[in-house]
Amino acid sequence: MRILIMGGTRFIGVYLTQLLVQQGHDVVLFNRGNRPAPVEGVKQIHGDRTDSTLLKEKLSQKQFDAIFDNNGRELSDTQPLVEIFKDRVQHFVYMSSAGVYLKSDQLPHKEGDPVDPKSRHKGKHETEAYLIEQGVPFTSIRPTYIYGPQNYNELEAWFFDRIVRDRPILIPGNGLHITQLGHCKDLASAMAGVLGNEKAIGQIYNVSGDRYVTFDGLARACVEAAGKSPDSVKIVHYDPKKFDFGKRKAFPLRVQHFFADVHKAMTELYWQPEFDLLSGLKDSFQNDYLASSRDTAEVDFSVDKEILNAA
Repeated sequence: MRILIMGGTRFIGVYLTQLLVQQGHDVVLFNRGNRPAPVEGVKQIHGDRTDSTLLKEKLSQKQFDAIFDNNGRELSDTQPLVEIFKDRVQHFVYMSSAGVYLKSDQLPHKEGDPVDPKSRHKGKHETEAYLIEQGVPFTSIRPTYIYGPQNYNELEAWFFDRIVRDRPILIPGNGLHITQLGHCKDLASAMAGVLGNEKAIGQIYNVSGDRYVTFDGLARACVEAAGKSPDSVKIVHYDPKKFDFGKRKAFPLRVQHFFADVHKAMTELYWQPEFDLLSGLKDSFQNDYLASSRDTAEVDFSVDKEILNAA
């Protein structure tokens, strides 16, 4: 298939591009051109997708069998793309987020659960609704927290920063909030798995790891991934309501239970996560954290110090 990927040179896009090329697809990337293509020979079209006029000039005469919209956050990001390819593409794969779900007393989140109209990811759900309304042959992917090598979001590296420097890990609440991480390569595998699958047309899939973990459990798993004894870590719990951090981030995860059922993806996409949490964290620690020398970089622990001083 001839495939267009919006983005393709950062994190998930890197793994998806590599996988689709390995599978024999003809892949083209559309991005700003700030980074090289992750696979030699892959064509790139450079432009700003938020400029709808430019987007149409660059893409209107192009032909693709499938499109992966990896970096559309708001409906206005995706709408021009749909206007161009609505009737000319076999499959439109949209990267949404499990962050669209409304908080619930009943977990895990399932694909038919209510969404939160005030969520910071509401643009994702508005885009899903638009794709349905327009009759686009789409599939939407809703990951929870994504981790793994090349992660540009502070997640596992936040824990590693403290572990390698023998600092305490400061966790809001009692450490028993349950969350869920999915490895970047597993996400790319699920995304590629929708192609040619008629069951996936018009469907939404939660995609993540198939196990859940508490905040304290995640901290201990990161310690083990870094080659230390889980018992060696000092975990300090605190009440986040007693602090005003402003825009500073004291912890990389939302302080709530947050996990989703991935069985629909496993069944209909014939997909199985390759990484369990520990093997995925080891992959990230060895092939990204240490490889990029982040273990010797200067880290700002001022927020940690503020919490510890109050404690």
